[in-house]
Amino acid sequence: MIEFLSLTSLPNELNNLTSLTTLNMDKYASLISLSNELDNFTSLTILNMVWYFRLTLLPNELGNLISLSTVNINGGSSLISLPNELGNLTSFTTLNVQCGYSSLMSLPNKLGNFTSLTTLNMIKCLSLISLPNELEDLTSLTTLNMEYCLRLTSLPNELSNLKSLITLNMKWCESLTSLPNELSNLTSLITLNMNGCLSLISFSIEI
Repeated sequence: MIEFLSLTSLPNELNNLTSLTTLNMDKYASLISLSNELDNFTSLTILNMVWYFRLTLLPNELGNLISLSTVNINGGSSLISLPNELGNLTSFTTLNVQCGYSSLMSLPNKLGNFTSLTTLNMIKCLSLISLPNELEDLTSLTTLNMEYCLRLTSLPNELSNLKSLITLNMKWCESLTSLPNELSNLTSLITLNMNGCLSLISFSIEI
């Protein structure tokens, strides 16, 4: 685990760790950017990042980490976007983002390329206002968790095409006003959590 509160960039020496499989970076509160040389970590499978208060962007080079399966981001309060290049990763299955008071307002434009993704957790992304229609292309997705996305107002009708979806958690999405009628098409859905959706006006699912 790397834990340096004052460092603004990763040590160059890390670039030589080509056999690294797990990188845990905790309390990198002053980090401004990640090194472009991250693409040397071709064996990396898990990237954990905690307390990144000044980091605004993740490098596009993450799309070159061919073994990467899991990205966990917790506390990235300045994060404004996620790289489209993550969609290049055929082994990429899990994206966990817990933003807090983040500026992240949308998911990647090419979200539909994330076809191997099984778990998408976007928790406390307080500036997130919508989900892209390309969500329907995530045919492997089993878990969608948008808990405490307080500004999210609606879900795309295309959500109903996620035939593998088992869990849909919209807990405390206070601005959510309606659900797609086509949710009845989610034949694999086992858990639907709508607790705290205070603005929900219509909730009609045909069975």
